[in-house]
Amino acid sequence: MKFNKIIINSLIVLGLGLSSCDDLERFPTDSIATGESFETINDARAWNNGLYASLRANVYGNRMFTQDVQADQLNASLTYGNRNGAPHRWLPFLADAAIIEDFWEDAYNSIANINLALANFDNIETADSSEANEIEIFKGEAHLARAYYYHRLVVRYGKMYDPASAATDLGVPLVLQFDLNEEPSRSTVEEVYTQILNDIAEAKTLLAGVNGASGAIKFNIDVAKALEARVLLYKQDYANAKTVAEELINSGSYPLINTEAQLRNMWTNDFHQEVISSVFVSAPNELGRANNIYLGLIAATGNYAPDFIPSQWVIDAYEDADFRKNIYFDQKNVEQEDIVYPDVWLVNKYPGNPTLFTGATSNFQHAPILFRIAEMYLISAESDLNGGLGDPLVRLNQLRQARNASMLTGLSGTGLQDAVRMERFRELAFEGFRLDDLRRWNLGITRRDPQNTTLLQTGTQFDQLTQPAGADKFTWGIPTRDITVNPNLRDQQNPGW
Repeated sequence: MKFNKIIINSLIVLGLGLSSCDDLERFPTDSIATGESFETINDARAWNNGLYASLRANVYGNRMFTQDVQADQLNASLTYGNRNGAPHRWLPFLADAAIIEDFWEDAYNSIANINLALANFDNIETADSSEANEIEIFKGEAHLARAYYYHRLVVRYGKMYDPASAATDLGVPLVLQFDLNEEPSRSTVEEVYTQILNDIAEAKTLLAGVNGASGAIKFNIDVAKALEARVLLYKQDYANAKTVAEELINSGSYPLINTEAQLRNMWTNDFHQEVISSVFVSAPNELGRANNIYLGLIAATGNYAPDFIPSQWVIDAYEDADFRKNIYFDQKNVEQEDIVYPDVWLVNKYPGNPTLFTGATSNFQHAPILFRIAEMYLISAESDLNGGLGDPLVRLNQLRQARNASMLTGLSGTGLQDAVRMERFRELAFEGFRLDDLRRWNLGITRRDPQNTTLLQTGTQFDQLTQPAGADKFTWGIPTRDITVNPNLRDQQNPGW
């Protein structure tokens, strides 16, 4: 496809030769020597390392927090410097914005590498059954990664799944073979979800013998199930979403953290008891993107200059006894334009793991979490609610009990629906879910109850911003450069872009 010509050539070899500089120098950056890149088991291992290196670069940082910045939880500080300003203000937010192009490019670069590998794995001559099995596992990891990227793409650039219209709603281009000259049009949402679930099914077969483990840094059968549960929830296939989520919960492999100390350890030191899938990081040379917009430590004064500050309603959503309140948030002295404001609640979910610091103060680095068991509890509860499958409060209260929140009783109708949605908000706050959840629930955005407007940007694009359900910018535009170079996309831009 023509847009691949722009974004893929310089990266395709990188995914195949991360094991050494010599490997990288074997090929020019404007050509793809696939015959020489997939000859031995070591070539396959190098490619597999590249898959995870790319994944590390494609999650966290603005690849995740942009969706929260655009939503209703945060207010821009006086000194935010217009960093991430376009999505926060909604207008002007254009299809040539860096985050829109980069998010798309990240995914399609990775998919192109995956397609190339899947087409060439069988060309590798293996010495024994152990190496042959290793290749099969690499294939499973590749299929699962492709499913992961396509789900990210279709959620951000396609219509949210609606069973009544998914067969005609526009999703994203499906590209399953490496072809620099292809000019694909957008597939339907139904077609994209079918491909995602097909890839997950293939991955589950190939990874069936690869058991899950807390904090796993490579894909395994449990990671495949976790992605499947998430995709099925978004697809409104509630019965199957619940079934898969319950398999993971009932496995007992990822017990919920139920002490304040361990929960703090999870978000500070990457304690991974309830983490199904994480991403490997190591200081100083294998670090990922940082969620660095929430604190902004000023080393000279010990004060903080965050780009974004949580609204008061967000803080008030947590009971005082709830462990999450004093772990996800902390009261700090905020310095804005030489004025210090004491005891401002800031997002403290990503303070930085001290073992990953590369200087005297935090670089806000963590091992990115892809899936954790708490999300499975929430998927099960929401599936119960929307599919009439059982009592949502059973799994909801188990999660709340682990977090030291009070038990919920006697709820029905709208009250029960609100409880399920608010618990998802509380648990997954600032993990990149909020904007997409509002879309799934067909809700608009109303920013409200800022903490202190004297240290915030104010006005209709900031603390007073409202957007109705279904507003155009909820769905990102297809990047301008791809619309320009691919004639089959020119009449398929999303509304409002």
